Amino acid sequence: MKITPGENMRVALSAVWSHRFRSMLTIVGIVIGITTVVTVASLLTGLRKGIVVFFQELGPDNVFVYKTSGDPNAFQVPPKERRRKAIRPEYAGLILRWCRSVEDVGVQLFIPNVVEGRGLTAKVPGFETDRMSIVGQTANMATLAPRDLHDGRTFTAEEEARGERVAVLGYDLAESLFPDGKAVGRTLLAAGAEYRVTGVCAKAKGGFFGENGLDRQITVPLKTAELRYPQVDRYMIVAKARTAMRTDAMGEIEAALRKIRRTPAGEENDFSLSTPDQIIKQFDQITGLVLMVSIAISGLGLLVGGIGVMNIMLVSVTERTREIGVRKALGARPVDLILQFLMEAITLTGAGGVIGVVFAVLVTLLVGAMVPSLPSEVPVWAVATGFSVSVLVGLFFGVWPAVKASRLDPVEALRYE
Repeated sequence: MKITPGENMRVALSAVWSHRFRSMLTIVGIVIGITTVVTVASLLTGLRKGIVVFFQELGPDNVFVYKTSGDPNAFQVPPKERRRKAIRPEYAGLILRWCRSVEDVGVQLFIPNVVEGRGLTAKVPGFETDRMSIVGQTANMATLAPRDLHDGRTFTAEEEARGERVAVLGYDLAESLFPDGKAVGRTLLAAGAEYRVTGVCAKAKGGFFGENGLDRQITVPLKTAELRYPQVDRYMIVAKARTAMRTDAMGEIEAALRKIRRTPAGEENDFSLSTPDQIIKQFDQITGLVLMVSIAISGLGLLVGGIGVMNIMLVSVTERTREIGVRKALGARPVDLILQFLMEAITLTGAGGVIGVVFAVLVTLLVGAMVPSLPSEVPVWAVATGFSVSVLVGLFFGVWPAVKASRLDPVEALRYE
């Protein structure tokens, strides 16, 4: 007697359903493991997508030159990098002159959140906020790293040369200070200095945990920032490479800076060069580590679930010894019995995988609803991998019970009470 795959599936579903409470308890570990992996993968995928968009908006052909390897606004800097000489704005002209792979160069000056013991605040009559930052930059940054405007315009090269106190506001900051939506042409007080608003940027794309610092940024002309904060030296140079020449530009800029800063041959760079791709690659390494840790943790749940499945299948074989004897007496082959019990184990863990994936999707949607600033997206590969792993767990841990069932003596099995 040959048992068809359809018959195996029917018997497996019937066996699982007839002991549904026991089956549910057995697959709890499977559900927890799959839910953990798929949820973490979903949150990391959404977060990465936001960060990729964020750095692409900064200019895919741009090379960033800064003193340290971290964020120019960061307070925590490695001691070794803290001792480096600051990047000077004069380097920009030399890079443009010496590096043929570079099309244009801009300069930014990042103002720290605390200057001379006082925190930065922005205010207008009736409204005030300290959730803001100030950046001075050359007028050509509007073309090096273009941003859409919600209203108004960016400042001009003439306004920058004159050091005029004009500013372009990030979208969220403009909403906080000017709820009526009429910021252009009006003035605000930022860190004790008055600025006239020339434009408001559109909502920035991407960001970290759904938030983009550009949306709360005040951008002023570089000369204006230098006059207002002569003690600040957090300069960053942004060099735009010619089309398809970014790698060449990186090499030329590195050589030029080593020459300008008189870095001895054989010593490492005392400056940092980065591109959007490199920053995203570093983020991928961090998230990859987080995902590996979550897989290790969920692996414990899968192991517990797998052992539970093996145990319940061994109990099932014992409980159905007489049934196995009848099947063998009617001509069932050992391979038929192996497939029957393997199908039952796979059905059990597969059900756990489906439930785990459903829970993961619900958790991801719930997190997205409760924390809108945290992007989330359920990747197809995570769903497919989660379900496949659950099936493989059933296959692996179901082999021994299935083999044990196939080796039962039909005569002894028929005598079993």
